[in-house]
Amino acid sequence: MADSAFFCPLSHEGVLAVRGADAAKFLQGQLTCNLNYLSETQASLGARCTQKGRMQSSFRILLQGDGVLLAMATELLEPQLADLKKYAVFSKSKLTDETAAWVRFGLVSADQTLASLDLELPAETDSVARSDALIAIRVSPERAELWVPTEQAKAVHEQLAKQLKETDLNDWLLGQIRAGIGQVMPQTRELFIPQMLNLQAVGAVSFKKGCYTGQEIVARMQYLGKLKRRLYRLSLNTAEMPEPGTPLFSPSHNSSIGEVVIAAKADQTVELLAVLQAEAADSGDVHLGTLEGPALQLLDLPYTLDRDREIQR
Repeated sequence: MADSAFFCPLSHEGVLAVRGADAAKFLQGQLTCNLNYLSETQASLGARCTQKGRMQSSFRILLQGDGVLLAMATELLEPQLADLKKYAVFSKSKLTDETAAWVRFGLVSADQTLASLDLELPAETDSVARSDALIAIRVSPERAELWVPTEQAKAVHEQLAKQLKETDLNDWLLGQIRAGIGQVMPQTRELFIPQMLNLQAVGAVSFKKGCYTGQEIVARMQYLGKLKRRLYRLSLNTAEMPEPGTPLFSPSHNSSIGEVVIAAKADQTVELLAVLQAEAADSGDVHLGTLEGPALQLLDLPYTLDRDREIQR
């Protein structure tokens, strides 16, 4: 199912809006991504960190109207909104929860369907196409998000259903896992620095933009090469669906060597992204939950880590 054309509602995320004359300037000092790279035809992944470089949230960000929209795990939206408002008091920007204003769909292998909505979306990741109030974003090869104003959602849903099979969120998340795109969830809030989720490899971290909260820690980790944990893709031959934050173990270590990031069913197995100690991952002996838990098998990611390329962004 996950490899064929389909669509599904993206009900697991909310939308945070930052609008006003100073919106981009304000966020430039808060986020890992470079807002100068955003345009009407370009979106980005990004994250917001604590002073110690630990991620409070990760998101997809795009320009819209007089500001920007950030899509993140629903449970993270309200705490991020409350925290950001404390720093925005002297800025000409307004922060609101716009989740109710948008209905978002995930589409796979559906470029013809997007074209029927007058959305000619380029193949390049992070490309954006717009038609009236509709917005399409290429999030990875063959995968796109469709953002629809709520008042148009019923009509658009009906049009999608005429051309595509509707599935549940699991199939969309499986595609995200296979694309190697990690995400901060409520259970893993403030647990990872951006490089632990390989966010620098998918355009979510800029090393040329200047200062932002947590930037010193993130930059030091990149330039000094001291990262001992990073994102891996694995499979699990069991029906058990691990929750984000579930610890992973290896016989070569006395304590947890990593945590689950996200997981999804894949036919008779489960695929997941997890942050692991590189040394333990290389041993190939990783178990879920306890040392006696189910064994996991390493799978390939669709990209490689390249520090020289990453620091050019």
